[in-house]
Amino acid sequence: MNSAESLRTALDSLLHGLPPRQAAQAVDRLIASYRGATPTNAPILRDRADVAAYAAYRMPATFEAVCSALEAFAETVPEWTPGSLVDVGGGTGAATWAVESVWPGAREVTVLDWAEPALALGREIAAANSALSGVRWERARIGSALRIPEGTDLVTVSYVLNELTPADRSALLAGVSGATSVVIVEPGTPDGYARIIEARDALIASGHRIAAPCPHSGACPIVLGTDWCHFSARVSRSSLHRKVKGGSLPYEDEKFAYVAATRVPVTPATARVVRRPQIRKGQVLLDLCSAGSPQGELGRTTVTKRHGGLYKAARDAEWGDAWPPPGDELSAQVPSV
Repeated sequence: MNSAESLRTALDSLLHGLPPRQAAQAVDRLIASYRGATPTNAPILRDRADVAAYAAYRMPATFEAVCSALEAFAETVPEWTPGSLVDVGGGTGAATWAVESVWPGAREVTVLDWAEPALALGREIAAANSALSGVRWERARIGSALRIPEGTDLVTVSYVLNELTPADRSALLAGVSGATSVVIVEPGTPDGYARIIEARDALIASGHRIAAPCPHSGACPIVLGTDWCHFSARVSRSSLHRKVKGGSLPYEDEKFAYVAATRVPVTPATARVVRRPQIRKGQVLLDLCSAGSPQGELGRTTVTKRHGGLYKAARDAEWGDAWPPPGDELSAQVPSV
């Protein structure tokens, strides 16, 4: 059983102990909290009922979004595997599950969060995955007091920045700068993208190189306020999960923004698909962010049947994929943006 299946099984078992109506009410309160003012002195997750509702409401989506970001990052550093992980603000550990899914194997892992009920439930859920048996679950204030040990291989920060004051957000970004690699994920909204740009700038200033999604470490070519860069991950939902979420479909699409930065040798994508590809008769339209200049550039390329194997690759391309696909023969066929 892979990590995604193990996680779904663990969550289903957890939710069977909580009445769907109670879980749904807690979810409604959590949604209101997350959409409201930034909390400054207390965690949003207060007790086990809150945490169980959160696990049902957010953990599968967080897992898939972080997996997508980590997979894109892993493609740029194929010879590298993190030997240590600190999951900052990790709560119930979705990002920790995602790291284990992308890079299976033993490593030193610490999950930090200031909500003790979240840590306790994360520890309980992790019991379903033997690879996570050695994880340390530690309570910590996320912000100005946080310092990640120098030389930590990988730090993940997923859906955390929005919960912090601007001062704590800046302090956190400074605190993780000593890590070899940092992956930060935020909601795929204009505000989430703005926080990612803030994080991206801080990581570049600390000496990291951008690995993904950007094909360069120059300024983002998107003008803030006119558009935003984000991606989408497909999330499977169990029947009980659908009851808690109030949905009828067996899946949902999680929109997210992210940045992955590293100090190890990295080969970023030549370009990345930044919108859902448009497949038309005999051609595929790809909106790309490419490394065509020091600041990068946005543009559209058209791949037609005359491009042979590249046309098939374009039909299979998905939003968020690197472009062109691996292979010298295909790369030689790439039309200009």
